[in-house]
Amino acid sequence: DMLLKLPDGFYISIFAKDLKAPRVLARDPAGNILTSITGEGKVVVLPDKNGDGLADRVITIAEGLNKPHGLAFRCVENYCKLYIAESDQVAAYDYDEKNLKISNKKKIADLPDGGRHFTRTLLFMPPPDENKLLISIGSSCDVCDEKDWRRAKVLMVNEDGGDLKIFATGLRNSVFMAAHPVNGSVWATEMGRDFLGDNLPPDEINILEEGEWYGWPWFYGKNIEDYQFSPYSRPSFVKEPKQSFIDIPAHSAPLGLAFVSGTGWPKDYQNNLLVAYHGSWNRTEPTGYKIVRYKLDEKGNYLGEEDFISGWLAKDGTLGRPVDILTQADGIIY
Repeated sequence: DMLLKLPDGFYISIFAKDLKAPRVLARDPAGNILTSITGEGKVVVLPDKNGDGLADRVITIAEGLNKPHGLAFRCVENYCKLYIAESDQVAAYDYDEKNLKISNKKKIADLPDGGRHFTRTLLFMPPPDENKLLISIGSSCDVCDEKDWRRAKVLMVNEDGGDLKIFATGLRNSVFMAAHPVNGSVWATEMGRDFLGDNLPPDEINILEEGEWYGWPWFYGKNIEDYQFSPYSRPSFVKEPKQSFIDIPAHSAPLGLAFVSGTGWPKDYQNNLLVAYHGSWNRTEPTGYKIVRYKLDEKGNYLGEEDFISGWLAKDGTLGRPVDILTQADGIIY
């Protein structure tokens, strides 16, 4: 009676349950899966020691946090640190993978707390910039001119703190980021503003480049001007914004994204991108509630798209809302 639809050759099962609303997924150096449970202020580890595809237990390694969301590991030789992004800060912890404990919390960046978007996400840059941590911070509003320089941007900070600066701007709410497996470019999902009707503006996938501006609040999609925000004329800009790489139907709410690479995948999946559509709250006919496969060549050129897993939006309600995706080289996805 499986209601979810998958491509031939793929099989889906439950790995861990009763977690309320897990958000970000991460894998520790020992292969354990972690997730942040933002609404409960905690981060948990889900070990599967016997490898049966079912988490043995739920171990809380951090609690009492302020809406924890982003998770990232950084390991040098045998020593690993876990980075956790709360609404108001990013901190690094010593990570004990044998005992599944964290200690020595060290704050490395102050962030603006709360606002309309309070989920902060983390991504370490690929080499040669592996000591640089990207932090995504959404806008405080639906559409507005921000007063805090850190809002509606992706920021960059050194792994030990210090030198917090702007990486990319004009991003209303780029909740998730992923690095391309071949060229290392940083891809991000982006949620467009509300209240322009059912079909505007598109949500987006952007390829982030340092120092670039992606349009919000003045533009969306392929640099379409938002006249409802600025009805008369736009101010003069130093440069035109970068337009979206891929437009996604409005209010799909794209969140987690993950590239597919490794020997365990069908050949035609190599370097493809999976994106979680969390689903709409403000659309007459709901859309999203699925995972979409973007077919890309190894340079990242767009070849097409198709539903990968669908069926969470059922006739009599919603079975779930996909948030994050974690892919492995052996053909396993969490």
